[in-house]
Amino acid sequence: MSYFIYMLECCDGSLYTGITTDVIKRLDEHNSSTKGAKYTKARRPVKLVYEEASNDRSSASKREYAIKKLTRIKKLQLINKASSKED
Repeated sequence: MSYFIYMLECCDGSLYTGITTDVIKRLDEHNSSTKGAKYTKARRPVKLVYEEASNDRSSASKREYAIKKLTRIKKLQLINKASSKED
């Protein structure tokens, strides 16, 4: 089963990082009134700004932790680097 590390931009401009097996479903949960992280409930709507695939939960969790430790500037650089590859 593949896991994904994702970053969301909240309506207040803050960034939220998490892991999931289904990015679209998880994004819908963050934006719904019944599910989602406590952090994003007060900061809706959120939008997906970054996703990265991982082979397993362990490596996804480690990568999530590493991203969470980055400064905001480094996170934005990661997002910009990924979005420039898509173009």
